[in-house]
Amino acid sequence: MESSDRQEMILRALREADRVSVTELAALTGCSEMTIRRDLDALERDGLLRRVRGGAVSALTGEETPFPVRGRQHVAAKRRIAAAVAELVDDGESLVLDSGTTAVEVARLLRDRRLTVLPLCLHSATVLAGAERVRLLLPGGDVRPTELAFTGPLTEHAFRQLRFDTLVLGCCGITARDGVTAHDLAEGQVKRAAVAASSRVIAVADGSKLGRTSFGRVCGLEEVDLVVTDVDAPAEQVEALRAAGVEVLCV
Repeated sequence: MESSDRQEMILRALREADRVSVTELAALTGCSEMTIRRDLDALERDGLLRRVRGGAVSALTGEETPFPVRGRQHVAAKRRIAAAVAELVDDGESLVLDSGTTAVEVARLLRDRRLTVLPLCLHSATVLAGAERVRLLLPGGDVRPTELAFTGPLTEHAFRQLRFDTLVLGCCGITARDGVTAHDLAEGQVKRAAVAASSRVIAVADGSKLGRTSFGRVCGLEEVDLVVTDVDAPAEQVEALRAAGVEVLCV
């Protein structure tokens, strides 16, 4: 079992119980207690749990799943989505790369491409830093802790001055009725500004995001050119998006 899968099992166990022991987690995952202790140390460094004698307790609060947790969820699907998006982007394009874990996977596949890229979080900016053929632009603005996403009037101002060929738009939720939605209102405003400044909008969302609606509305489906999701996305949600007039690619 890979460490990402094992750590997701640990976090799931913590969501179901106030406290878990090393012995219980070893039995759950089929791994040694030494391996479990290393996983707990790694998760504690990410601020996702707190070590206690013989086990751990959760450190997660609030409704938005923290970036380090999302980075361990649906990894294979996100990498397939990223590969499909990379194929859709031509060399020479100007590209906005939204915040989020799927966008980071896209960034990893663009390092050797000839592109102008404006990433909306420092995670993706770090991936692209030093890439010889990428012209890397940063928008400025406030940076959200952990998410490291750019927000605020300085970020939005960048989109009043610039125009882009393509936006890779991250989703907290997407439905036929409500379109694309986001948890954080400040990030939602930045996403809306990026949509308005881009000729083509490619929304990326693993199957768990389809059918979900978050607090802040970003845009309707009429402003989205393509949704790229994975083959495990709920079939009824995929069909609802298509019926609403948006192209959906399942990978």
